[in-house]
This record gives sequence, structure tokens and C-alpha cells, in this order.
Amino acid sequence: MTETAQSFLAQIHPYDSLPDGVLGEIADRVEWVAMAAGDPIYQHGAPLHGLYIIFSGQVSVRDAHGKEVSQLQRQNSFGERGLLQDGKAATSASATEDSQLICLPRDLFHKLRAEHEPFHRFFDRSRSGDAAEALRAFDLTSVRVETLMVPSPLTCPPTMTVQAAAQLMRDRHISCLCVVENDALIGILTIRDLSGKALADGLAHDTPVSMVMTANPRVLPPSAIGSDVLHMMMEYRLGHLPVVSAGRLVGIVTQTDLTRFQASNTAGFVAEAARAETAEALAEVTKRIPNLLVQLVAAGNRHDVVTRLITDIADVVTRRLLHLAEAEFGPPPARYVWLACGSQGRQEQTGVSDQDNCLILEDGLDAEALAYFGPFAQFVSDGLDACGYIYCPGDMMATNPRWCQPVSVWRDYFAGWIKSPSKEAQMLASVMFDLRPIGGDASLFEGLQMETLEAAAANSIFTAHMASNALTHATPLGLLKGLATIRSGERRNTIDLKLNGVVPLVDLGRMYALQGKLDVVNTRARLEAAMAADVVSKSGGRDLLDAYDLVAQTRLNHQADLIKQGRAPDNFLPPARLSAFERSHLRDAFVVIKTMQSALMQGRGVLG
Repeated sequence: MTETAQSFLAQIHPYDSLPDGVLGEIADRVEWVAMAAGDPIYQHGAPLHGLYIIFSGQVSVRDAHGKEVSQLQRQNSFGERGLLQDGKAATSASATEDSQLICLPRDLFHKLRAEHEPFHRFFDRSRSGDAAEALRAFDLTSVRVETLMVPSPLTCPPTMTVQAAAQLMRDRHISCLCVVENDALIGILTIRDLSGKALADGLAHDTPVSMVMTANPRVLPPSAIGSDVLHMMMEYRLGHLPVVSAGRLVGIVTQTDLTRFQASNTAGFVAEAARAETAEALAEVTKRIPNLLVQLVAAGNRHDVVTRLITDIADVVTRRLLHLAEAEFGPPPARYVWLACGSQGRQEQTGVSDQDNCLILEDGLDAEALAYFGPFAQFVSDGLDACGYIYCPGDMMATNPRWCQPVSVWRDYFAGWIKSPSKEAQMLASVMFDLRPIGGDASLFEGLQMETLEAAAANSIFTAHMASNALTHATPLGLLKGLATIRSGERRNTIDLKLNGVVPLVDLGRMYALQGKLDVVNTRARLEAAMAADVVSKSGGRDLLDAYDLVAQTRLNHQADLIKQGRAPDNFLPPARLSAFERSHLRDAFVVIKTMQSALMQGRGVLG
């Protein structure tokens, strides 16, 4: 096989957190298992030989009553529930197509659980129900698009005739062709285009596909996750999504029953929000988000998966409000892009979120055109508030004229902050480095983003001030590395898991992105990109990722617990509610964060 077991497993969590030597030992001991379509892998109640990981193909998992609970594919694992109980299969599994599996022997599985905390933590999170194992293993929120996509999809030039295209699609048993010119994707041709445009309009057989294709189709990068595919399909009523990397077509994902099944919970929210006709109807959708958070956490999803899904809903709500605003005030007189900053910008929204946003407009607008966007922004902001995304206490919103400006003004803003990094400039730059386009014309921001990153990274005085600003949020560690709680007021005897837990990590991630001129915004993605770019050492980065996962997961679990009690979620956790084991690990996480802050202060950006 061209791809080794070690290189394959190194791409999958939690194996990616194991030392290279351990990963090599695993690769030496795993067994390759070839299964033909229809072959049973194991039956419910049978002894399990080990944990199975899918290298290629597809596997169906059924519960004790024979009901299919999931279909799994590459990188998904199954069998752990039985291994964690009595060593007997809790489900039945069979190959639905020719498949290659990797079997991790039972004794090695338990050895890894006993000796490696990330492995133990990943597989020992509490589950509920016979189908839970399969649902987690094949959850679109943990599958990257590059895993779901069909690589190197069939393409055609724009000059191909519709008849030739139809014949090619028939002969290859496919439902679409990607239209490529000079190695660039310019359109997509689907069966719907052929029937609804070429055939229905009686076009000649030699009509070029460029006349009936969907030009400039929506695309996703390989780094997107499976739920991004489903949510975009639900919002825009798409059946096919090309995957593009660095301007090149690398794959395509089509809508299937499988993808609908995988993200059915959040897809329902997205579909309802995308069809809502009023802000009140949107509020009916968003008021159910707290219960969704509880369900997602209870299902064992990681914090970054939960926050990504919750942010997806906020994004759709925002875009729907932009659409409703255009219907209310008429077509916009100029191009604009609505951007989110803060937790929505970073795709890290939890159960407690205000709104942070701004508008970038195209240059050259007259006073009348500029005046359109005042009530427009107010309509959207009011709608977000009605949906539970409360007004920003610091007025960091597009309703503030300061944050609703042409692109040239924004360019001056960033240049001024970088040139003269006052306290306010540092604060504003920190917020604005987390900007992410939500609706409108994203091209207004793209050039500005990279231009600003390069200018900021090149200014050592600015980066020094930003580094200093990143250290203003201290971790809640006492003198003897115990947990230091708030001493007075209504939050007495609690720790603020946002201000003193997550925010220091967000600050570090932002600084690493600035140092490496990395254009990713999500904190976890920034930490991973910083490791890949050698901005931070591999050992330091892995420790910081583990610390981030623990703090963020603890925060999310705390919010879910409050919601289950019928209380409003917050960020203030009484450490006394944690076990001694949990407190110890939380202290260790804060020690890692503090150490990395010290490294940043010393200009090293590394650990140990």
C-alpha cells in the first residue's frame, strides 16, 4: 500500500497526539483486514478482536435490534463501545462496499488507554445509547471535506456541447461536470441544468455548456468539515459543491442521504433559519440553541465541534437578516461585506454570545448611498438582538458609523493602529484581526486582510505592543499553583473560564497568527497552523492544544450543566464542583498557558 498505517493514523485524532515512537509501535502491530461488499465484520454479542478503523470503503453499523444506526467511511473507527464494556460487540458491523480496515488489537487498545491521557480521554467520554458510538465515529462534524470529497472530479471545457456533456455524464454515471478553463473552475454543469435549461428551452445539441452551466459556483476548501457541506447545501439548495484549494479544483462533494443523516440536528436549524420570513421567526429557531448545546455536549462532541455548529446557525441567521434588510430597504446601492468579529468571527460561539460586527463598503459612494447603510445595519443588528445575540456593550457593531465605512477608511484604520499602537489601537486591532466575512462581497475584505497581516508582522514595535496586550489576561493560578478564585461579589469562589481561561488562549493564537502571517481566524486552527509554520514548537503547540481543549471543554460542560438546571449559561465555574482529578488537570492546563505566555514575553514562542 502506498499509504502506510503510521502516516494514515497520524492524520486522525487521538493518534495524532501520540509520540512518534508509540505511533510506530501501533503501526507494527495493527492488522490489515480486507472485506468484500456484504461481508460481516462482527455480530452483536460476539467477542471483539480489537478496534477497527476504516482505511477505505464503507461500513454499516446496526444496533442489537438490527436497525442501521450509521454508515461509516474512511478514518472512522468502530468497536470501542464493546471494548470498553465486556469485550463483546455492542453492535453489528458489515461492509457495504469493498473495504480495507485496520484492526488495533484489543490488548494494545487498553494499553494505550492506560498510558496515554489523550487516548484515554478520547475513548472514555461518557456515552448514552447503543447507537452513540457509531454516531460519534461517523459524525460529519469530525469529518473533513477532503475525506468526504471525490478527488479529481470529471471536468469539461466551456466549449463542450451540451449533447457531448450529457453523453459523458450518462456513460460515467455521474450527475455533474465541473467546467474548467485554464486550470480554473468557472462553472458547474448538472443534470438539472441540462433538463431545466438546455432541454426545456429547446436549445440546439451543439450549444456550448457555458450557455447553460451555473457560473462561479459556491465552493469549499478541503479544510472545511462535513457539516459545512450540508449547511451550505441546505441554505442555498445545492446538490453539488466543488472543493477548491489555492484556486485549483481538487474534488467535489454531492448531496446524499448519508450527509443528510449525519448532521440532521443542526441541518434542521439551518434549513428553518434560511427560510424564515421575519426576525420573529428567526428568534423561534435560535431560542432552541441552548437545548441543542446540551444535546451536542451530551453526545460527546468536542468543544470546537459544538461551537462551530452553533456559530453556523448564527451565520445563517445573519445572512437571512441581510436578505430581509435588502427586501425592506431595496437593493443596496453599492457592494458591501458584513463581517463578524469576536467569538462569531472565530467560529467559537457558546451559549453566551453578544454580537460583534462591522460593515465594509466599496469606495466612491456619495452621501445618499452611504445613508442607505445606517438603517440597513440597524435592521440587522436589531434582528440579531431579538434572536438572543445581544447588542455589544462596547458598541462594536455596524450600527456605529465608525464601523460602517468604505474600504479605504478601513485601510487607514489598520494602518493607523499599526503605526501608532496606543492602548485603544491594540484593543481594536485585537478585535479586528478576528474578522470573518458573513454576507455580501467578501472580495472587499480579502485583499485588506492579507495586506494588514503583512504590515503588522513587519512592524516590530506593533507586534511587541500586541504581545504585551496578549499577556494582560492572567490565568487563575495561586501562589502554589492552586486555583485562585474570585474573592468577593456575586461571583465569589468561582473562576472565570472565559476571561481567565479561554481568552488567554485566544490571545496567544492571535499572536502566533500575526507572527506567522497566518490568515486563519479560529483559535484551534491558528494553533495548528502555528505548529505547521514553526511559529511555535511542536511540543509546545501540542501542550497548548491539549490545554485549550481541556479549558474550553470544561467551560462548555459547565454551560450545559446550567442549562439542564433551567439556569442561564455563564462562564463562572466553582472549582469545588470539580473532582480532585479534574481540578488537577485544569491546574496543569493553566500552567501550560502561563508558561507559553512567558515564552511569548521573552520572544521565544516555544515551550521547554
